[in-house]
Amino acid sequence: MLTRPGDAVSAAARKRGALAHPTYRRLFGAQVVALAGTGVTTVALTLLAFDLAGEDAGVVLGVALALKMVVYVFGAPLIAAVAVRVAPRRLLVSLDVARAGVVSAMPFVTEVWHVYALIVLVNLCAAGFTPAFQATIADVLPEERTYTQALSLSRLAYELESLSSPLLAAALLAVASYDGLFAVNGVAFLCSAVLVLSTTLPARAVAPGEASWRSRVTAGLRRYLATPRLRGLLALNVAVAAGGATVIVNTVVYVREELGREASDVAWTLAASGAGAMLAALALPRVLEHVRDRTVMLSGGTLLALGLALAAIAGTFGSLLAVWFVLGVGLALVQTPGGRLLQRSGSRADRPGLFAAQFSLSHACWLAAYPLAGVLGAVLGLATTALLLAVLAVGAVAVAAVVWRPMTRDGSAYDAAEFAS
Repeated sequence: MLTRPGDAVSAAARKRGALAHPTYRRLFGAQVVALAGTGVTTVALTLLAFDLAGEDAGVVLGVALALKMVVYVFGAPLIAAVAVRVAPRRLLVSLDVARAGVVSAMPFVTEVWHVYALIVLVNLCAAGFTPAFQATIADVLPEERTYTQALSLSRLAYELESLSSPLLAAALLAVASYDGLFAVNGVAFLCSAVLVLSTTLPARAVAPGEASWRSRVTAGLRRYLATPRLRGLLALNVAVAAGGATVIVNTVVYVREELGREASDVAWTLAASGAGAMLAALALPRVLEHVRDRTVMLSGGTLLALGLALAAIAGTFGSLLAVWFVLGVGLALVQTPGGRLLQRSGSRADRPGLFAAQFSLSHACWLAAYPLAGVLGAVLGLATTALLLAVLAVGAVAVAAVVWRPMTRDGSAYDAAEFAS
């Protein structure tokens, strides 16, 4: 009889929530604090860009965001290869301290290129920190049910940050200049470092040495692309990027230009997407006890395709809110269980490389989707763009369904044969 990860765990352990685990509780606190700091820095960066470039601030921000995505795509595998023998706690604390130093230097920049240089540095640290942090949580919580709860909490933290950070930044700007927001982020990263430092993390399992530097850099990507369910995850990343880019890039155009609504309605529309994602994330731990990951994630991709198609005909504010809610649900159904696939697809030694590969490849999809949604929306119109992106999402779901074949509930029978070959 095939066993699933965590079957040997006692019934009492199964009943414990992720936050009952003291190490995870501190790691989750570190994540929340760092996310809040990063969110207020996003606001501060827009104000800094305006001070430096005036009416060209949009260009500065566009280049900065493009640099961020490029660094994410190429930086994650590089840092994973460099840090393969570094203890997880030392790596995470070092990257947090480095990020604190970089954001604290932001108020002192005087040229636009200074902004670009610091953006590259801080996001290079993030490209190393995030996959390593995610792989560490998978090691800390090996029991699948508890790990699923952790994934749900992580998704909730991201959605709450997107909703609350602008409000927090506005409150801070009422009593301080935007330079103070950079200082807040620096302190947040240091608090994150202290929380990580207060934990005892599992020692890193070291994978067999690769023959060359190039082999070490590409090891995680090669293993990722050799695993059928992860190739399915990559295809679903395309659907996620299509739906997510529509929400992030075109919401303001839908609300202000197409519907002629007030600026405050942009926030409400984004909140509808966030609400859908949060509700789905809350429900997923229980749902995944009864429904296969493949079924849930393909359903999420289908919802994204449906939401994009409906966005082409959303002619009222109410219908737009409903469509954005559907898109939020679809995003969470695909993104939240992804960590479970990565956890199952390799040994502890392989996980940092797999998480780095997912981080890199998913952001490559976003790097393509952002300008696609924006440029096509401006040239072809929002309705046509939404339909084209819906077709892209349908294709992505179809590819995922073909390359990720249904076997056992968690795919373990297929993977056992795969790894033995």
